[in-house]
Amino acid sequence: MSIQEFQPPATRGSGNGARRDTGADRGAVARVSGSVVGISGLRRARLFDLVQVGDQRLPGEIIRLAGGEALAQIYEPPTGLRAGDPAIGTGAPLSIELGPGLLGSIVDGTGRPLTGLAQPGDAAYRQPFLARGASLPTLDRGRRYVFRPTAAAGQPAGPGDLLGTAADDHGHQHAVLVPPGLAGTVTAVHPGPACVTAAIAAIDGRPVPMLHRWPVRQPRPVAHRLDLARPLITGQRVVDTLFPVALGGTATIPGGFGTGKTVLEQQIAKWADADVVVYVGCGERGNELTEVLQEFPRLPDPRTGGTLMDRTVLVANTSNMPVAAREASIYTGVTIAEYFRDQGLHVVLLADSTSRWGEALREISSRLGEMPAEEGYPAYLASRLAGFYERAGAVTCQGRDQRSGSLTIIGAVSPPGGDFSEPITQHTLRMTGTFWALDRDLARARHFPAVGWQRSYTLYHLGGWFSREVAESWPGQREWALGLLQQETALLEIAQLLGADTLPPQQQVVLRTARLLREDFLQQSSFDEADAYCPPAKQHAMLSVIKAAHHAMAAAVQAGVPVAAVAAVPVLSEIARLRGLPPPDAARRAADLASSITSTLHALEGDTP
Repeated sequence: MSIQEFQPPATRGSGNGARRDTGADRGAVARVSGSVVGISGLRRARLFDLVQVGDQRLPGEIIRLAGGEALAQIYEPPTGLRAGDPAIGTGAPLSIELGPGLLGSIVDGTGRPLTGLAQPGDAAYRQPFLARGASLPTLDRGRRYVFRPTAAAGQPAGPGDLLGTAADDHGHQHAVLVPPGLAGTVTAVHPGPACVTAAIAAIDGRPVPMLHRWPVRQPRPVAHRLDLARPLITGQRVVDTLFPVALGGTATIPGGFGTGKTVLEQQIAKWADADVVVYVGCGERGNELTEVLQEFPRLPDPRTGGTLMDRTVLVANTSNMPVAAREASIYTGVTIAEYFRDQGLHVVLLADSTSRWGEALREISSRLGEMPAEEGYPAYLASRLAGFYERAGAVTCQGRDQRSGSLTIIGAVSPPGGDFSEPITQHTLRMTGTFWALDRDLARARHFPAVGWQRSYTLYHLGGWFSREVAESWPGQREWALGLLQQETALLEIAQLLGADTLPPQQQVVLRTARLLREDFLQQSSFDEADAYCPPAKQHAMLSVIKAAHHAMAAAVQAGVPVAAVAAVPVLSEIARLRGLPPPDAARRAADLASSITSTLHALEGDTP
């Protein structure tokens, strides 16, 4: 398979030179309808090929061919375009440059580096802006990386084989692999400092640089897909204990405005046991995305000791950017994530949010005059969503060294009015393995993460891993906690009608324990350094104390101790303090606390007349 090269035109004054148009497929603009432009005269146009439109060469993508006319969606505001303006077909699909230098970068939905393109703003606003038609290569041509080869001349090489490593400024050892579709014999190796376009090796005489391009809508090949048997540890108790997602699995976070989707995704980005994070801001408000762009470079990375941005790639498309680039942004993000997965790394892709991506599809579809389906979305909405989420997985990578990597996709959904019955939420439910439903009532009660346990679920069977790696009793404790929360939901309906005091004593104990579970275990502060991340061992210890307290309270009530006296025991308040303890201290304190609660409540039984 041959991947065609296409280098966007350089920004005026960038020093990269002008693009040569010799032999280009030339046409002209026939009509303009918003971001959709009709082009006539392109003789070699193909579906999803890139075009450059107008005097400023605005980039676009062909989305329909009909009657000798090519319809293209433009990635930038089409203001000023008119019939008769020139249009050039590039003969290549939208592709992204892949190579050293991606980590720590901020790109837009088409792969343009936003930090390199930002121009000084107007003095009245003091904000940078992007000039229309401006373009730069995704990877900096001026940066040099020290290439250390592991391959030698004369050995065979195939797709995915390791040629060597290149260290970036943050110390990350970037694996340089043979690109997909290339095989032969290594005929030369060139160690030492080099830029991404310089040949660091040759296969059958063909130069191989550190950079290669890949079409964003085409999944990257793998050797084998693996079973999903290991969880992605996030450090969030409600996620890891009750509704875990598999490493290489898929999850969705639907929730209305203010329920904490962005904060939960940022917590996962910071604490999840992933090597690389790809964050796609797809159609979110500019101020929210600005917070991400400003906060990630300041957040300390607990894995590396540097900043979180050192192992993150941000794909930024705000709500005021053109819808065409927004539609392409999630494909750009998942292609970057697959590239790092192919290096044998564990990657988490966070898409915030797929609702805005669906709205972009709807707008483009309406401009094309397509028959609308439910709520105006195109009929192919479900298949496009499926194509995106199915690019997740745990895989054996191509190459002789049998690397394994994973790509976990977590997509936020912003249903209008918090209505989970709308099309994007419902289609996503059928395609993802874990559902973290954010509850507006919990958010209003300042209970975060506001993951509602009544509606959330996971389809991944990961109890075996937790039993082996954490504690044999983990699956049983999880089932006990879920069962207790379900009992509480049913009992609260009765208590709201008749009052909690009318319930039998044992059912009142259930309500007391469920409150401990909700307030002292499921609730977690992202701003508390000690509580922001909770490893599985600490989660198990905390839940063990609550379960022991429940059994002790139930035994005391069974012996005739009043429920009010049982609930008023001061030692129960010590459970909340476990959240602020370091993991080793919390485990030791949990064992002592469980014994103390049991002995204290048992002593009350002797005082009962």
